[in-house]
Amino acid sequence: MSIAKNNFGELSADKRELLELLLQDGEVDNTFPVSFSQQRLWFLDQLEPGNPFYNLSTVLQLKGHLTVEALEKAINEVVRRHEIMRTSFRIVDGQVVQVIADELEIQLPIRDLSTLPESLRQAEVERLAALDASLPFDLTQAPLTRLSLLRVSAEEHVLLCTLHHIISDGWSTGVLVREVAVLYEAFSTGRAVTLPELTVQYADYSVWQREWARGVEFGEQLAYWKQQLADAPAVFELPSDRPRPAVQSFAGARHHFNLSPDLSAQLTALSRREGGTLFMTLLAAFQTLLHRYTNQSDIVVGTPIANRNRAETEALIGFFVNTLAMRTDLSGDPTFRDLLARVRETSLGAYAHQDMPFERLVEELQPERSLSHSPLFQVMFILQNTGERTLKLTGLDVTEVATDSQTAKFDLTLTVEETAGVLGGTLEYKTDLFDASTISRMAEHFQVLLQSIVNDPQQRLSQLSILPEQEHRLVVHTWNDSARDYPTSDGVHQLFESQVERTPGAIAVRCEGRQLTYSELNSSANQLAHRLRDLGV
Repeated sequence: MSIAKNNFGELSADKRELLELLLQDGEVDNTFPVSFSQQRLWFLDQLEPGNPFYNLSTVLQLKGHLTVEALEKAINEVVRRHEIMRTSFRIVDGQVVQVIADELEIQLPIRDLSTLPESLRQAEVERLAALDASLPFDLTQAPLTRLSLLRVSAEEHVLLCTLHHIISDGWSTGVLVREVAVLYEAFSTGRAVTLPELTVQYADYSVWQREWARGVEFGEQLAYWKQQLADAPAVFELPSDRPRPAVQSFAGARHHFNLSPDLSAQLTALSRREGGTLFMTLLAAFQTLLHRYTNQSDIVVGTPIANRNRAETEALIGFFVNTLAMRTDLSGDPTFRDLLARVRETSLGAYAHQDMPFERLVEELQPERSLSHSPLFQVMFILQNTGERTLKLTGLDVTEVATDSQTAKFDLTLTVEETAGVLGGTLEYKTDLFDASTISRMAEHFQVLLQSIVNDPQQRLSQLSILPEQEHRLVVHTWNDSARDYPTSDGVHQLFESQVERTPGAIAVRCEGRQLTYSELNSSANQLAHRLRDLGV
């Protein structure tokens, strides 16, 4: 492999020596420096070997006539095209490096479920998909990709595909599926392959990123983020059903909800009127909900960004995604319109400085590290424009099937997907902290809040409604219906003495570990009254 320097910007002569050092003779023994994000995942894997938290799983339903040989050939052509699919990792001179195999062939095992009763097949597909997603990878052994084919019937198959995050990301999944589809179409029909050869590889990006981190722009971006996150709160504590454990287990679950087409359209229209994007509006709304739950005004929410702002990277499989820490000031009870302006300014600043690797930012800021929570933020927001997830091939329909990994990397992650103009949401949460009923109620609060925002964005944050009508009646009316009939002819002291006669041994007061019964309290009160009288009161 040769480093395609021109594709990532011309390098000055005084930096060539640095590149040669970074390459570590990579063009001879196929070892290359890792990116900063890969370095972090390697560290996390060494910290907890065999964990499946960073497995990325995709399940594809294939309906129609499937040519298995063409599918296997298409998969291996993708492996040939993308060096990252042939990459493993090892330690060289104390540093983790990428090791790229010259050749690698992936076998596609087939499991026949068609012999099972039809009523049991879907459950078995779901069981095997969950099992596949939970199996760990050994990062020192390529491939870090696992594929298997389930034969449900003669005209229906399910392809299970799991990659480790260290070689892939969400964008990469789309690249992988599209390329396999194009190649399968060519191999199954005998047509020519139309995919152009790749001009760069992921290792090129890793080398470029390492060199960039020694330049002036890196220093400028670091200065921006240091100022942006100065004195930010270390931990954002949402009201939870259980205390935060000392060590995260990453056990998680998901709750799905859908917005109406009308509300989806109103949110898009509001974003346009205010000169922002749908992302900015939804982020501002989510931070408003967090503010209303906690009364905290300094809120940091993480959000991923594709980090493919160079044309050469758009067609690559690899771990490019970066994370931005979006810090917003909600103090002063602003109107939602004013808050949206603040979020817009924050977002534009973050986009302008998006090349700063999150891993390097954490290293530079050196926040207090704890096994109980992630650094800088514990809540994430993601907006995905998914589009159509069905591919039409000759004699075959390919549909991506949603899966649940039963893990959660953060306390709470809100993902909103836009499909054909309609918004759907998913709240991923740590089951160590939250019950399913709590998250379900939170999703309902968020939907009510969104409707209140589009109804009148000039409302102050404290005025925006978050309670559904039924819950509003319960909180405002039912729980406050505390009126009681009491005798009006007696004074308070007489009412108290009547209670003493009814329950003399019952506890009347508790304070700092001490307690008095009604009888004891009455006796003490009488003694104090007599003493006050003796003093002339």
